[in-house]
Amino acid sequence: MKRIATNMPVTDMQFHLRRHEDNMSNIQKKIGTGSRIQRLRDDPIGAAHAARYDSFITRLNRFETNTQVAMKHFDNTHDYLANEIMPITHRIRELAVNAANGTNTPDDLRIMALEVNELLKEMVSVSNALGPDTRQVFAGDKVFTQPFRIVEGTVQGGGETMITAVEYRGAGPSRKVEIGDNMFLDLDLGGGEAFWAERMQIYSTTDATDYRVQEPGAFFIDGVEINVSVGDTLPAIVAKINDSPAPVKAYIDPTSRGLVLEGTNAHLIRAEDRVGGATVLRDLGIIAGNMENNAPNWSADARVYGGSIFDMVIRLRDGMLRGDHEFIGSQGIAGMELVVNNVAYRMADVSSRKERAEFAWMRITQQIPNVTDMLGRETGIDLAQTITEMKMSQVAQQAALQAAAKILPMSLLDFLR
Repeated sequence: MKRIATNMPVTDMQFHLRRHEDNMSNIQKKIGTGSRIQRLRDDPIGAAHAARYDSFITRLNRFETNTQVAMKHFDNTHDYLANEIMPITHRIRELAVNAANGTNTPDDLRIMALEVNELLKEMVSVSNALGPDTRQVFAGDKVFTQPFRIVEGTVQGGGETMITAVEYRGAGPSRKVEIGDNMFLDLDLGGGEAFWAERMQIYSTTDATDYRVQEPGAFFIDGVEINVSVGDTLPAIVAKINDSPAPVKAYIDPTSRGLVLEGTNAHLIRAEDRVGGATVLRDLGIIAGNMENNAPNWSADARVYGGSIFDMVIRLRDGMLRGDHEFIGSQGIAGMELVVNNVAYRMADVSSRKERAEFAWMRITQQIPNVTDMLGRETGIDLAQTITEMKMSQVAQQAALQAAAKILPMSLLDFLR
């Protein structure tokens, strides 16, 4: 037999009133947040979809910021090349054409050489320029390392201290910026690319006919990792280099039977062995060790060809100081043509990267509102319907309270009146 206690109506009424209050609280949260999903149990499938949409929107916002940073960086890099380096190279080429005229006296050529030397200093200053973020523009991923260092000394016919060499101390691989899921864009134009004139060639004089890799390992060519296995021969290594995306062509020198590396475009070839494991490039006589102070460390026995734009300008200036019209008219002008061509090519490269960043930015700015709308459809509320539910809940609670006031037993206070 069910026992009926006097406190049961009170307990039941409190339970139902709390349910009304909880329901009203949930409706108020929905109105306040604009989301119909306050807890996972409200709609497990909808909550899962919403979490994915929200995560995607967060990534899209990050990608949008990345593309904007990339576009500004490319603008800054292009400005240095187009407004600083290109006018200087055109002026130096103009001086070279004038100097090739056999009517110029040695004094005339010396005056031209002094102007070329000053223009060379300005070129080096631009190559070490800082961006708005106080980082080196042309230092690749070594953004706090000055990429080029001037070496000064005496030059025959100069009569004063001049630049004798410009050493490269900078960029490693380019930094990459993510502009989409698994979509990356090369951000930097390193000094080894922007300020190079000739395609490099590195000839090893080490006979590698009987060479075999003794332990597994890897080496890097222009930042591209190339793995080797035990027993790999020189032809196998050459094939792996040529199959890699590195901008280098490898072959075997028929005379020395050694490895030859040749750039497919004008840039500084970076080569080093991975720490630990096989020392392939050292064994083959390409390098003497890994890059020290970010500078190439070619083997002393290797023959290295291909210079920077600074090398071309220094050769031209020295030819002017010697009064060598024939050199100026042939190799001097030809060297400056290489300089102009490479700077123009790098300007086009930067412009194409910026264009890709712009297309990515337009795609992202279209995706963000679309995904936001999808998130809203998944979690959003019908405001009119929700307000109606709120009013209905309030009416139900008021009715429950009024009924409780009439039905519940009198309290001790009622007897004291």
